[in-house]
Amino acid sequence: MLTKRGIPVSPGVAIGTALVFGQEKFKIPNQFVRVKAVDSEVIRFRCALEGVCREIAETQQQANDRLGGKYGAIFGAHLEMARDPKLIDEIETLIRKRRYAPEFAVSKVLKGYAKELQSLGATYLSERATDMFDLEKSILRHLMGEQREELSNLTEPVIILAYNLTPSETASLDRRNVKAFVTESGGATSHTAILAGALEIPAVVGVGAFLNDAIAGQTIIVDGDHGEVIIDPDEDCLIQYRDSESTHRRYHQSLLDKGQRDAVTKDGERVQVYGNIEFPEEAEHCKTLGADGIGLYRTEFLYLGSRWDRTEEDHYHAYQRVVDQFPTLPVVIRTLDLGADKIPGGMTSYFSQSPNPELGLRSIRVSLDNQELFKRQLRAILRASVNRDVRIMFPLVASLMDLRQANMILKDVREDLTEQQIPFSTSVQVGMMVEVPSVAIMAEEFAREVDFFSIGTNDLIQYTLAADRSDPAVSKYYTGADPAILRMIRLVVEGARRCGIPVTVCGQMSSEPRFVPLLIGLGIRAVSVTPHAIPEIKEIICSLALSQAEEIARHALQLELARDVESYLRGELKRICPQLVK
Repeated sequence: MLTKRGIPVSPGVAIGTALVFGQEKFKIPNQFVRVKAVDSEVIRFRCALEGVCREIAETQQQANDRLGGKYGAIFGAHLEMARDPKLIDEIETLIRKRRYAPEFAVSKVLKGYAKELQSLGATYLSERATDMFDLEKSILRHLMGEQREELSNLTEPVIILAYNLTPSETASLDRRNVKAFVTESGGATSHTAILAGALEIPAVVGVGAFLNDAIAGQTIIVDGDHGEVIIDPDEDCLIQYRDSESTHRRYHQSLLDKGQRDAVTKDGERVQVYGNIEFPEEAEHCKTLGADGIGLYRTEFLYLGSRWDRTEEDHYHAYQRVVDQFPTLPVVIRTLDLGADKIPGGMTSYFSQSPNPELGLRSIRVSLDNQELFKRQLRAILRASVNRDVRIMFPLVASLMDLRQANMILKDVREDLTEQQIPFSTSVQVGMMVEVPSVAIMAEEFAREVDFFSIGTNDLIQYTLAADRSDPAVSKYYTGADPAILRMIRLVVEGARRCGIPVTVCGQMSSEPRFVPLLIGLGIRAVSVTPHAIPEIKEIICSLALSQAEEIARHALQLELARDVESYLRGELKRICPQLVK
């Protein structure tokens, strides 16, 4: 049993079979074989090995002919390794005596040897470990008929283990057959992590190198609450986690049973709890969970596949599906936040010029740079606003000039629709995300020109603390509990209050229970959260008095270190809702 720790990005506990989605992208179908099939499975292994040896021998001959015997000798060594009687005997013993499937036995033996070589430390021996991994992949390829499985075409439940998953790969995951996923890289607020939360798939990212420790087909436990990944757990561990999984499910169901109650503090202060969504189909789920509307509709999903040429009708129908679920409640549609780690298919070269994508051409800058694309989206949003409370939100605004230019383009679109006699609501509210320090510092000036603010804490933390939100190497620096972040939020709330506009928090902080009392104490009266978090966030609000929240905010603002804020907020949450402290 091996335990790894990473960053929990989507809650829940999952127990299942590993699918290692690395460079080889192979799925080992079974860990064991039937007793009657042992002899035929040994023969299948020998045939696969012979196929690999033929390939190596052919490569050796080509190297001899083209490069000379010195280079051919490299592959001669590979061939000797593949034909090593001790190696073959170990694999066949596992098949015969433990009834391991050949694929599983090959991975177990060869990865075992590779790890031993790596542990010796010598550079030469570490390089031989790479040869072991290559041999493993070659044999698996022959055993499995060189078939590779796409993540979107799974036929049975698995837990995906990967170096990383792109947003488009994550978006394609089949929730019926992906019980959880774990990645070596990634950060708490990468868009892959956000998608995991949207799909309600337990996930842990930023674990570091672990794929060489895992074998496809092994049992894996993913604890998305605590960021733990357990490879090949023993029976006691399995029993413990199955009990934990059952307890979590019962508590979550008890929250769901409370239904469509409003989020009202003990002393009568109403707080709006909206839903953050990535895909149109999530709107119905938010409605079922009692959301007060949609506070953040991320529209990039339209471009996460291979298409760049989305039409106005594509946009319109996607938006119409959501607003129809909330005919009388707000639906805030954020204009495209493309760039950084969300590069649409067919447009890679458009974004590839920036050496630092997070500080380059992304988000509202892309829209202002590509006005045809921007107008197409704005037209669709306005058309969907007829008899609905649809609101437009601009992302990553960094200057008044950007905001004014976006508003001018919106004005042009409104005039075009009027001239073409295409109906739309003339009272659509226009707001902006607060994601960069420049806006927080000048909050009052920006507040005079919009109808509402929505604080995107993910980017605000990243840009304030100079910590890439997707880089596990700097994850310790990336925290919403930093005193500078609390003061940024206070600046925004105060600036908005002086101009009489509302403020919502829609970043990951609002979905994390320990931050909710603090945000309310800072003056926030609306949060927009990951759908699965809606019941928990409502429970916290209903268990809290406004005076209590204000005292929590006052005390937190006096603390100087993020770790002290973190500890204090966790302790306060334990007093308010002890069952939510994981």
